[in-house]
Amino acid sequence: MSEQFDYIVVGAGSAGCVLAGRLSEDPATRVLLLEAGPPDRSLWIHLPIGYGKTMWSDTYNWRFNTDPDPNMNGRRIYWPRGKTLGGSSSINGLIYIRGQREDYDHWAELGNTGWGYDDVLPYFIKSEGNQRGAIPFHGSGGPLKVSDIGARHELIEAFIDGAGQIGVPRTDDFNGAQQEGAGYYQLTTHKGWRCSTAKAYLDPARGRTNLRIETDAFAAGLIMDGTRAVGVRYRQAGQMKEARCKAEVLLAAGSIQSPQLLQLSGIGPRASGVRRRRRNAPGSMSCRR
Repeated sequence: MSEQFDYIVVGAGSAGCVLAGRLSEDPATRVLLLEAGPPDRSLWIHLPIGYGKTMWSDTYNWRFNTDPDPNMNGRRIYWPRGKTLGGSSSINGLIYIRGQREDYDHWAELGNTGWGYDDVLPYFIKSEGNQRGAIPFHGSGGPLKVSDIGARHELIEAFIDGAGQIGVPRTDDFNGAQQEGAGYYQLTTHKGWRCSTAKAYLDPARGRTNLRIETDAFAAGLIMDGTRAVGVRYRQAGQMKEARCKAEVLLAAGSIQSPQLLQLSGIGPRASGVRRRRRNAPGSMSCRR
């Protein structure tokens, strides 16, 4: 037997928490949010300095490694990815940076309408609850809290001054008009605590009766009806379960596991293969279809 929802969101990370929170604002819409990892109850997640722990945690981190890179003398590069509510926004170093204007504009030039910097900037501003208030490039009323680093340090000041002496300008806002330069980052913190997307978008939605949050629920494949995804198979507590939806399945499992799930479901280049590696896995999963 499978339950019926309107939307199924796979992955409760930086994107999935936002999707689940926003979609469930409509009380007539039933939303299922699936997260392969456990709840975000650890103090080390919410304490900013705790990323030193979560960055290497088997419990809250997939701990991926790249394939050997010929440009790195054959070395593998450690690739941490969050495995809990909030995803990587619950384990990362808290730096708030949006990316470069040029990258967004290049996406738009490639034909991705709506992805230019001027198109996405209003949404960044809407999402922000910035300590600096509603100023150009920033917002004050959004759920994602952003703060300045409170204490300045003489060695960091000396480094920034030294950068200026060789022509690298000082910048006080890496998400403002000019990104190039040296300076202090802003952090996704609020009153001394981490503000993950789970804290910002999911916590206010937890009491909604139309939102179901399932943790320790590992998505194993999409349920297809012809060329349309109509549900998800997932493993939880040693059992395979199914959930189906009327509207959409939304893959928000990140840049590694979203394409992996597609390929495990038979979607993608027929000759391609995908291998999943994590330290605490009972084995690897591969697909060649």
